[in-house]
Amino acid sequence: MCTVLGYCGKSGSPETCRGMLEIAGSRGPDQTGLLQIGNGTLGFDRLAIMGLTEHGMQPFLLNNNACVCNGEIYGFRPLKEYLSSIGYRFESESDCEILLPLYDRLGVSMFAFLDAEFACIIYDAAEDTFIAARDPIGIRPLYYGYDAAGTLVFASEPKMLTGTCETIMPFPPGHYYKNGEFVCYHDPSRVDKYSSDGMDEIAKNIHDLLLKGIEKRLDADAPLGFLLSGGLDSSLVCGAAAKLLDRPLETFSIGMDVDAIDLKYAREVAEYIHSNHHEVIITRDDVIGALEPVIAALGTYDITTIRASIGMYLVCRWIHENTDIRVLLTGEISDEIFGYKYTDFAPDAEAFQKEAEKRVRELHMYDVLRADRCISVHSLEARVPFGDLAFVDYVMHIDPEKKLNRYGIGKYLLRHAFEKDQLIPRSILMREKAAFSDAVGHSLKDDLQEYAEACYTDEAYETLRRKYTHAMPFTKESLLYREIFEKYYPGQSEMVADFWMPNRSWEGCDVNDPSARVLSNYGASGT
Repeated sequence: MCTVLGYCGKSGSPETCRGMLEIAGSRGPDQTGLLQIGNGTLGFDRLAIMGLTEHGMQPFLLNNNACVCNGEIYGFRPLKEYLSSIGYRFESESDCEILLPLYDRLGVSMFAFLDAEFACIIYDAAEDTFIAARDPIGIRPLYYGYDAAGTLVFASEPKMLTGTCETIMPFPPGHYYKNGEFVCYHDPSRVDKYSSDGMDEIAKNIHDLLLKGIEKRLDADAPLGFLLSGGLDSSLVCGAAAKLLDRPLETFSIGMDVDAIDLKYAREVAEYIHSNHHEVIITRDDVIGALEPVIAALGTYDITTIRASIGMYLVCRWIHENTDIRVLLTGEISDEIFGYKYTDFAPDAEAFQKEAEKRVRELHMYDVLRADRCISVHSLEARVPFGDLAFVDYVMHIDPEKKLNRYGIGKYLLRHAFEKDQLIPRSILMREKAAFSDAVGHSLKDDLQEYAEACYTDEAYETLRRKYTHAMPFTKESLLYREIFEKYYPGQSEMVADFWMPNRSWEGCDVNDPSARVLSNYGASGT
């Protein structure tokens, strides 16, 4: 990961901008750069992944324009060759160096052209204006606000803007900002019509597009690692990568010391693909001790996100402290597009589709946020193959009648697509996965709830929770998380839309806890 900053006016002094970059310094520990340009300042903290020499340092400059970008531009090499052939000179092997030549040729229309995970800020000298943009899923973070002088400020993380901006908001994914307006250039949640593909063609396209999405994310000049939970999604990523790279992967799992569910399944996958596998074992004290730093890093009060982040935060910390790995591939985003335990309760295909569209629009506030912060706070970069744009677009356009759980097992289309490959054991391919926080260990959720219960009397809980009119806490656990959140992000709760919960309007989903463990169809998922 890297850090970007765009202070779009004179009120942001170099000292102020440097201090803001330092707040998120773990995102880019290798180099820091500040450029005063036009009336404002661009800032960049670098984590070197592509083009490791100093020539890959940003901001990049071209024809008095400037750019900073936290991103991976896939397929950049043929683009670079073409741009070189028409006269552009490149100084580095960085993928992001192609952005200014593309902007020079295409202007803001280039954003819809990119196959990338990115958040970038461009200064256009001819128009004397700052432009910002974010990828359509929101995999790379970007936030904005206005300082006391009314100056617009963009930053990679909200903690960089606290104390400077009264209100902090996430930059909308799939949009660019120019001249006071946010313009949508691509919305993957917007589905106007469904594909007419039959089951065989669907299986082939899911298979081929996901493999392409994984393959392009294996391109890095820095060492790669893989988070392996033992569930379907991360196992498929690891199995495919092992075949594509034809060398032992470095895989990592985490579990509680008393009741970890998924360690044994992750071990089974690791043995099958012959990876160099590492297990990180944590205790109740580790979980409670990580709670505040996790919330401070994430900038959320959401129960699901925080529970699932603790294991990821701790395993990434271990990776940072014990290895030279800089890039991690993960299995996020599959549930939102193929369905999860609670979507089995969808009353019909239309309701399933509307729920999927909502989840994709909001991903940047939940699972995607979790992956970014837990990984970047330990100076690592996340890559999310299930978030590949072509893959997401295709799956979102599959007729939802075919995605409903009519098969006796969730996410059947994904499982069926990889039945022939034998990339992972069939027992894993067809296994119902536990929720991540439960899979780390049922006691993780239980320990957090018990800790929160001990923090408040019933009377104190009722009094304190009513201080919050937006996303009012509804359990002692959610109150605890909200109070820690307010300590670091006072008054900024609307950065997150609400709690990630099952759709309570559906029969069987009117529950008071986001864990799939409370649903009637959880069954053998947690064994």
